[in-house]
Amino acid sequence: MAVIPAEEMTVETQKNKLTEYKTIYEGGIGEITEKKSRFIANSCHIESKEEAEEKINLIKKKYYDAKHNCFAFSIVDKEGNLLEKSSDDGEPSGTAGAPILNVIRKNNLNNVLIVVTRYFGGILLGTGGLTRAYSNTALESIENGKIIEVENGLQARLEIEYSENEKFKYYCEKNSIKIVETEYSENIIQKIELNEEEYNKLISKSMEINRQLPFKIKQIGIICRKFVKKVQ
Repeated sequence: MAVIPAEEMTVETQKNKLTEYKTIYEGGIGEITEKKSRFIANSCHIESKEEAEEKINLIKKKYYDAKHNCFAFSIVDKEGNLLEKSSDDGEPSGTAGAPILNVIRKNNLNNVLIVVTRYFGGILLGTGGLTRAYSNTALESIENGKIIEVENGLQARLEIEYSENEKFKYYCEKNSIKIVETEYSENIIQKIELNEEEYNKLISKSMEINRQLPFKIKQIGIICRKFVKKVQ
């Protein structure tokens, strides 16, 4: 692995596109003490570089009196491209950001941010000690979080009559379709998230003459493509 300057953040974009991956659904916290230095790791789910930077700044404000706030994150965009970024935040080159990123990679996680805060205890740990401390704390934060698998999917807009809404909600519950937002107007507009297979089944069933769906769709269309929780 290439050596990273202490104050520099590395950016790496990989061309291979992902169709499914694991991510943190609920963030976790890890904490260890090594030779009087206290290490606190916060892991969380992110959707963009901007969101990552915002959460990094929030953690820095929370631990404003800490010596270092080192981080790494990995993001998959809507096209499946991978972006990774890390920072040593003043620690010796390659002893903090790179080990945290390595934990993310080894656990096959994406759309994940891990920030490890260090309160210096007055005793130098050496490069090996720092690498182990940052790695172990990052790993503990993952283990204390909740991990899910996600896959290619999309967000869609669907219009139904009021009389069909309860049947529609029951269908969504049984077929792992997430209702994101409900709008009440002349008819009910449901914004949903689902995988591509379920969307195609929804379209196919709604167009069949004998209408296998338990409800009638007035209109349906794709809003955008995105990754959704994988159906087990």
